[in-house]
Amino acid sequence: MLADPRQLKMKEIVNTKIKFIEPFRPFAPVILAEQVNHYFSGSNLQNQYLPRYMQMVAPILEDKQEQIQAVCHNGTGRLQAIRQESNPFYYQVIEKFGEATEITVLLNTSYNLRGEPIVNTPEDALRTFVYSDIDLLVMGNFLVDNSNKVQPVLSKQKVS
Repeated sequence: MLADPRQLKMKEIVNTKIKFIEPFRPFAPVILAEQVNHYFSGSNLQNQYLPRYMQMVAPILEDKQEQIQAVCHNGTGRLQAIRQESNPFYYQVIEKFGEATEITVLLNTSYNLRGEPIVNTPEDALRTFVYSDIDLLVMGNFLVDNSNKVQPVLSKQKVS
């Protein structure tokens, strides 16, 4: 699940309306690999060693912490770097966000509700979308908008 990291309130929105988790839990920044050194510091951030998954904590540069407040936790972020060759679509999403905002970082968290396993099927994705306040769902070539969402009635009874 991706969100705009620029305002601290986004962390609260994701925590209370979508993930239903405690407010102290941090969310991870996902960034274009080529932009890592513009936002993060650390001797372990050479390009060939950048984490493909959220498995490394790195200090966020002081002058960038205000720009990506929702993913800044005690001045650090649990970094995930995306390369174009490994995930072109994901890379392009971040790139387009950067073109629109001048920020090449997004808030990234697993796509699941509290107590539920991570989404694994289209059915899981739709169920999680329906039972949360997620704004948009992108699944393959489909975009589902939540602005006019109607709560479904799930029943095994046959409709006549």
